[in-house]
Amino acid sequence: MPPASLDAWQAYHRGLAHMYRFTNDNNREAQLFFTRAIDLDPTFSRSYAGLSFTHFQNAFLLQTHEREREIALAFEAAGQGLEADPSDPAAHWAMGRALWIRREHEGAISELEQSVRLSPSYALAHYALAMVHCQTGDPARAMDAADTAAHLSPLDPMLFAIHGARTFALLRLGKVQEAAEFAIRGGQQPNAHVHAHAIAALTLATAGRIDEAHVERGRISSLWPDYNFKQFEDAFHLLDDLRRIYREAAKLVQIPE
Repeated sequence: MPPASLDAWQAYHRGLAHMYRFTNDNNREAQLFFTRAIDLDPTFSRSYAGLSFTHFQNAFLLQTHEREREIALAFEAAGQGLEADPSDPAAHWAMGRALWIRREHEGAISELEQSVRLSPSYALAHYALAMVHCQTGDPARAMDAADTAAHLSPLDPMLFAIHGARTFALLRLGKVQEAAEFAIRGGQQPNAHVHAHAIAALTLATAGRIDEAHVERGRISSLWPDYNFKQFEDAFHLLDDLRRIYREAAKLVQIPE
């Protein structure tokens, strides 16, 4: 449902502009705009979805020392979005992501599938399904969902993450060189965050492309000088096969435990 206030609509879109930059300062700005949109129109569910996403990013990447608190806030905001409009695909998308980071994978898939049913052209929901399936679900389904997301939104601000989902899925399917190609594409996106560069470095090392892996390792160091494998491992829900592959790769590019 569109917002009752054009000012709320404007604040929401200004929040989106900051949300996809993946820095602490931009994430705080996004939260301010989403909160303003909610104050202007408490029934505008997409603002709650955006707010939930910012808390998700804090738990996943930006404020990991406050992980549990931020996970709770992501879940709370997603629930408020569903209360405001249970037919909004963005609200179900936000809830799916919040459940995933709570490690409630079956519930996450259910919410994300509902988002797709409500809006089959909603690229972010297809991507989020790929994100869940590539790590703990069906890698073939992850590939299909990632391909759909990229087809629907070829210039999506989450394109680096779509490529990352493909990378995980391809590795689980044993297609190492193809996984490396998509990992490189993910790292080349202008807003790729440190975990995307870690995926690239580790996957390239796994593929035996050590020189390219060290280039990505340098980008990690410039973004996060003390980055380590535990931070990577905490961010994702890797099955034992992926964890084992990437732990060995981390040694090759000197990412400490």
